[in-house]
Amino acid sequence: MGHRIFLAGASGAIGRRLVPHLVAAGHRVTAATRQAAKAEDLRALGADPVVVDVFDASALQAAVVAAKPEIVIHQLTDLPAGLDPSRMAEAIARNARIRDEGTRNLVGAAKAANAKRLIAQSIAWAYAAGAEPHAETDPLDSGAEGGRAVSVGGVIALEKHVLGASPITGIVLRYGHLYGPGTGAEVAAEPAVHVDAAAHAALLAIERSAQGAFNVAEPNSHITTDKAVRELGWQAGFRLSGE
Repeated sequence: MGHRIFLAGASGAIGRRLVPHLVAAGHRVTAATRQAAKAEDLRALGADPVVVDVFDASALQAAVVAAKPEIVIHQLTDLPAGLDPSRMAEAIARNARIRDEGTRNLVGAAKAANAKRLIAQSIAWAYAAGAEPHAETDPLDSGAEGGRAVSVGGVIALEKHVLGASPITGIVLRYGHLYGPGTGAEVAAEPAVHVDAAAHAALLAIERSAQGAFNVAEPNSHITTDKAVRELGWQAGFRLSGE
């Protein structure tokens, strides 16, 4: 039995891989993008596209309520193509704003739509220094400085919004560094995760009754992914067929 799903950030690296995955699993997907040019691509993948800016809280709420989703998935980022170093400083600030203000708006819209579950993208390299590998219960790096402080501050805000969204069940997927189709990277620094396996974790979070935070990355020395494997049935080697 499929669910009605609202996917924010549908045209991003994970979103583009996730849409056909959700459709194939029998879900009805409303796919949100702020770029009108990408709407037809999303329709071709089997979704119902909607063009909306996450910072326009009233328009976002109207779009989510109209979609009547049981589940909202947050895959929003604002990063330059290929993580262009010359553009990263401003991108880090924009990304942090999406994680805080954008997530807050999305949580409000999900509540207005009476959604039951909210699944959000986070990162697996925001932990405070300490014994490795880090488990999900380890503290995040709230004392970070410089650009890292901006980035980690956004992550902490995102996770607080999502995990505190009661009565909505919140799930945070702490992804490793992405590589694979659409990411601009063939390999990635540890902790790393293939974009298809990252998308698969979001699908599994729909199907399982899990809640809380999950590290999602290939086996590495920095973080442990035992919880995702055990509670979600996640597999790092998952790849979409036909590629």
